[in-house]
Amino acid sequence: MEAKSKEYAASSVVRNFVSIDEGKTQSHVNGIVRSTVEETLNGLLDAEADRLCGVCKYERSESWKDTRAGHYDRKLQTQAGEVVLKVPNRPQRA
Repeated sequence: MEAKSKEYAASSVVRNFVSIDEGKTQSHVNGIVRSTVEETLNGLLDAEADRLCGVCKYERSESWKDTRAGHYDRKLQTQAGEVVLKVPNRPQRA
């Protein structure tokens, strides 16, 4: 019985020594998820703009007289929080 008492006392000390702030942990995880969602969506938008234009950022081609025309920001609410999308402007064909 004494061994169980010592084990319980040791486990109680460990619990009191190690504390996890669930609020901070959840906030940190939400921040990581939000930034990952933002990076992924912006990457997909850039890839689609590259495909439609036939050129990557800062490149020119025979059919496009101009480089890609920058982007504009749009906010999107997700379950992970608000993300800022950088929506590419599509240059006009000459």
